[in-house]
Amino acid sequence: MRAVDIIIKKKQGLVLTEQEIHFMIDGFVKGIIPDYQISALLMAICFKGLNEEERFHLTKEMLESGEQIDLSAVNGLCVDKHSTGGVGDKTTLVVAPIIASFGLKMAKMSGRGLGHTGGTLDKLESIPGFNINVSSKDFFKQVNEIGIAVVGQTANITPADKKLYALRDVTGTVESVGLIAGSIMSKKLASGAKNILLDVKVGDGAFMKTLEDAQELAKAMVNIGTKFGRKVVAMLTDMDQPLGEAVGNSIEVIEAIETLKGKGPKDFVDLCYRICAEMLIISNVCKNQEEAFKQIKEKIDSGEALNKLRLMIEYQHGNSNVIDDYSLFGTAKEEIIVSAKESGYVKKIHTESIGIAAMILGAGRSTMEDIIDPTVGIKALAKKGDYLNVGDPIAIVYTNGKNTQQAINMLYQSYELSNELVKKSDIILDVIGE
Repeated sequence: MRAVDIIIKKKQGLVLTEQEIHFMIDGFVKGIIPDYQISALLMAICFKGLNEEERFHLTKEMLESGEQIDLSAVNGLCVDKHSTGGVGDKTTLVVAPIIASFGLKMAKMSGRGLGHTGGTLDKLESIPGFNINVSSKDFFKQVNEIGIAVVGQTANITPADKKLYALRDVTGTVESVGLIAGSIMSKKLASGAKNILLDVKVGDGAFMKTLEDAQELAKAMVNIGTKFGRKVVAMLTDMDQPLGEAVGNSIEVIEAIETLKGKGPKDFVDLCYRICAEMLIISNVCKNQEEAFKQIKEKIDSGEALNKLRLMIEYQHGNSNVIDDYSLFGTAKEEIIVSAKESGYVKKIHTESIGIAAMILGAGRSTMEDIIDPTVGIKALAKKGDYLNVGDPIAIVYTNGKNTQQAINMLYQSYELSNELVKKSDIILDVIGE
């Protein structure tokens, strides 16, 4: 078997066998097959695609290239949630405590942010003292005792995916449904949960810009998960505007805490309820959405869900007093209100631009070496369909002086107004795998 023959075969649009996929991925991980040949294969896949069987075998190779988390040591049903990433997406910080308050186990490994989308780990690290590097022993102990842990991925999870992703990032081969699905699902399957909820973001602030592309990706991931014997549901959610208001790190954690206190922004609350309800239904805790919503509200009103977040912070050595005293997060030196220069209905929001504006303030990274400033960010106050008068606040910029004016200019360019009434859209666009 030769790598060049397999590259040519895929270039011609033919289906690769399990043995051929194993040969290429295993050889790449072991350093036998060079970067330039794998790059050629990745480009051929981008142009010709992978069928359902090829996607399964690729995911299997990436999954088996490293260690898999054995959650059998956890007492109870382990569930997981994954978001494909969006602007202002702090959903895990609310969903995980709510789900844990029902007795389900959230043993979650998350990632850092890169580009215009924020990472859960970066948000959590804005909590003074919070430790994302937890030993396996402490990880299992924590999940068994309080039902919730959110930690960084171990170095040995899916090394093939890490090597492939690094190559895809610099060879223009990121945007392939088969490659994206394999990358996400290999990590989710390695994490060991039996029931998985995928939050696939769609729109201007997401990697998937159209509903059709997002549906194709969601179906691919649900099919892969099902073939591996997991129960997987994908929710396609709107990212044509920032989720909630806060875009940053500490300000997103504060918004999540407020949501667990029953005071979050409507769109963010709606999404958290819908995701939690779906997870409770696939885990056979609730029969339907109505029952789930009622019980979720009870968990929030009683403070049980908020207490799970408090316990997680304490177990991971963070200062849980931040829940009652937001000043402990630290504050940016300046708050600048960005006001409307004209009146009209908000017709379109260039969400990705808002994410980039927050990034250049210091809330995100353009490279993995960049250092995050946890106190800076943006509150995007105006929503699609809102009517703005001249002088009404569009957003608040929290800055320590880095690229402030550039971020303000980007915010002005991010909002398009219209004299005509604009209909507000539902945050859930589709559900696949129910």
